[in-house]
Amino acid sequence: MGEDILLLHGYGSKKESFYYQINFLKNYFCVTAVDFPCFGASEPCEEAWGVKEYADWLLKFMDQAGLKCPYVLAHSFGARVALKLFSVENTRIKKLVITGGAGLVKPRTPQYMRQITRYRRVKKLFPRFAEKHFGSEEYKSLSPLMKQSFKKIVNEDLKGCASKISVPTLLIYGKDDTVTPPTEEGATFNSLIPNSTLDIMEGGHFCFSERPQEFNFKLFEFLTER
Repeated sequence: MGEDILLLHGYGSKKESFYYQINFLKNYFCVTAVDFPCFGASEPCEEAWGVKEYADWLLKFMDQAGLKCPYVLAHSFGARVALKLFSVENTRIKKLVITGGAGLVKPRTPQYMRQITRYRRVKKLFPRFAEKHFGSEEYKSLSPLMKQSFKKIVNEDLKGCASKISVPTLLIYGKDDTVTPPTEEGATFNSLIPNSTLDIMEGGHFCFSERPQEFNFKLFEFLTER
């Protein structure tokens, strides 16, 4: 069966996003891919969860599944959860691979702050109009509960958690990733995580599914390196 590897998907996604990795890794590892609560085939949340609640859930899942010290592959939001959990439970994993990792709160520009002020004024007078016309398409498609959760998640800066990751870490970012640009998120996490390497490959935010052969080669090489 091989050693355990745990796969953590991105926000709004599901375990099947790792289709190519699951089919490759199962030849060498014991693969566990999860659907986070409220995503994929999992049960919906009854409250608006932040990163901490997802990290607490993941730790319980690992205990129930008997995953004592797996390798971990985490994409985007999955990386937020991994950073939150394994900055504390740093003996629970062997190695960490982050692709398109998120978790940084960027400085608020004057333009951004003006937009927020405008949104709050409009929302006070015309709440339905504000919810329909402000925010990204991803945000507008969410349920009211998931909008609360989304705000909690994206407003938590995980720089402090990143600096406490002690295991060997590979950061793989797509060169054309506009969601988590490699020169911003990738470079910053590389500077924060002590034992980390940044690898920038062709592709975007889903470079692991856009160029699976190249990604899987990098992944396997890192996981099996002693």
